[in-house]
Amino acid sequence: MIKARVVVTLKNGVLDPQGKAIEGALGSLGFSGVDQVRQGKVFDLAIEHDDRAKAESDLTAMCEKLLANTVIENYTINLG
Repeated sequence: MIKARVVVTLKNGVLDPQGKAIEGALGSLGFSGVDQVRQGKVFDLAIEHDDRAKAESDLTAMCEKLLANTVIENYTINLG
C-alpha cells in the first residue's frame, strides 16, 4: 500500500478571497506581520498496490480529472 498526499493551491495571480479573509481575521486577532495568505486543499489517499510509478500516474490522472481545477489551481503529489 502506498500513502500519498495531494496539495492543491490556487495559481499565482488568481484572486483568493478566502485567503484574504483569513489574513484579515488573523490581523484582528492580534497576529501582526501576516501577509499573502493563500488557502488550499489537502487530500490524503491510500493506493492499494505497491507500484509507485503507477500510483503517481493514477494520482496525476485523479488531479487532472477531479481533485484540481487545473485552469486556476496547481497541485503537488507526495508519495509516502
